[in-house]
Amino acid sequence: MNGVGSRSAGANRKSEVGFARGRSGAWCGAVNLRLQFRRYRAPFRAPVRTAHGMWPEREGLIVRLESETGAVGFGEAAPIPWFGTETVEEDEAGARILGEWTNAEHLAAVPERLGCLKHALAAAKAELAGSKPTAAHKALGVAALLPAGRAALAQIEPRAELGFRVFKWKVGVADTADEIALLDDVCAALPGGSKLRLDANGAWDRRTAERWLERCADRPVEFVEQPCFAPRSGATPGAAWRRKDEDLLLGLAGSFPTPIALDESVAGAGDIERWIGAGWPGILVIKPALIADLRAALRTLEKAKARVVFSSALETAVGARGAMRAAFAWSGERDAAGESRPRALGFGVWPLFADTRLDGPVTMPFVRAEDVERMNPEAVWTALS
Repeated sequence: MNGVGSRSAGANRKSEVGFARGRSGAWCGAVNLRLQFRRYRAPFRAPVRTAHGMWPEREGLIVRLESETGAVGFGEAAPIPWFGTETVEEDEAGARILGEWTNAEHLAAVPERLGCLKHALAAAKAELAGSKPTAAHKALGVAALLPAGRAALAQIEPRAELGFRVFKWKVGVADTADEIALLDDVCAALPGGSKLRLDANGAWDRRTAERWLERCADRPVEFVEQPCFAPRSGATPGAAWRRKDEDLLLGLAGSFPTPIALDESVAGAGDIERWIGAGWPGILVIKPALIADLRAALRTLEKAKARVVFSSALETAVGARGAMRAAFAWSGERDAAGESRPRALGFGVWPLFADTRLDGPVTMPFVRAEDVERMNPEAVWTALS
């Protein structure tokens, strides 16, 4: 991993021609925040195998804001380009445009196309102001992440003994017939009362998705995540793609009893609004680290009474803390008695990095709000120095 520090104010005069400008075109407003950032390239303990291929390392930016009073806040820009986000190179360029000395107006001017950077800066600014959402829960359940293929079978029993009852299995990475045949073995290995989430990362075509959903109907599958038509790296989905995406997924969701969850299809706030407007009947997997204006997105979800699962973007502990704070503040779905029943978090990923200083809490069946607050962004910042 490598760190990139901020540049001096004098070296940043060129940044005045970037996006961080006043409405009149002049550089305006009081300069009252110091911005530093460090870019990282952090290898995973083991490559993550998905339908997009092997993912050996995480790249991103840690940003640090300091006020004139010495208050400090951290945020993380952790883009995933094959989800349709910007690249880490674009986020780094955006941070350089802002320069070492900036203010709230300039931070707000970061464009939506740099959604992950915008999210990171907003998180850092809120933290230095001492602002954080109020937790609605003392503890939340966590789903255990299983490896793809037959390797999942060996991991179920030890996780079950720890107390896990929700499991997530990566599919769409091998021959369809082989994976479908393996589904019964995976289900048979689950402890009684458990739920299984299947994550295809958009790998399937319509017919393959239909085969899976037919097979899942009588099995303990909580939902099938992103069965098809996820954006690919370097591709910018247009209106025709979006219509095809909506029509296919809405059709699948209305034809089978097993719920479908959207992940790659809801990489930003605009996607959330689009799917809610289309009447999406399934679940929305929210990766807070990818959403520029997280507060606004959560208000939209709450108003729509959306079914939500909060999930990791495989970010470091810096971004994970903010994401999990949002999850703890979310009231969740409610049962017939009006009780909040939030779904298990998709944060069962740690230990994740070869450098364990970047990890969040060790994955257990439940995570407590106090565990989230103990996550130390300063330690990650120091580790990248």
